[in-house]
Amino acid sequence: MSQTIRFTAGNRLKFLHKREEWTAMRFGLNSVEGLKNTNLRTVFVTVVLGALMLPLLRTVGLRAFSMASETYSSGTHSAAFVTCPNEQVAKDLARGMVEKKLAACVNIVPKITSVYEWQGKIEEDSEVLLMIKTRSSKVSALAEYVRSNHPYEVAEVISLPIEQGNPPYLKWLGETVPE
Repeated sequence: MSQTIRFTAGNRLKFLHKREEWTAMRFGLNSVEGLKNTNLRTVFVTVVLGALMLPLLRTVGLRAFSMASETYSSGTHSAAFVTCPNEQVAKDLARGMVEKKLAACVNIVPKITSVYEWQGKIEEDSEVLLMIKTRSSKVSALAEYVRSNHPYEVAEVISLPIEQGNPPYLKWLGETVPE
């Protein structure tokens, strides 16, 4: 025996009300009012979390704005690389470059291994690498300083232009190494 249920306006409202109650019970709520209160709680928690996140979001936004608003002309600064036979030579060269305003910063990277051809033979040596940050306009003077103070017959001095970077750091670099 098949029974046809005919929905009238009254039946339809009863059905919708029962469906809301069933949904509320399914999610552990006591009533439709509980469901509405849950929506209010969700909004309240979202607002409170948003307010608590505001200082973090403000900091991130300010940093992003400062990076976007600083202007930097690509290639104004360079990173140069020089290899040295030992740490003492590396420290002496690094200190001299910074004192003479040829570099803003020199990182000394210890214990690298270099494999190269020299006078027809393959050589392998332990060296120290200098990572030098400077103005591109100072690379020639920096190379001359290295040639004059380096113990190698042919000192390695190579440079690459800095395309991008942290604007405050690049500003500091430019202020530290004058034109």
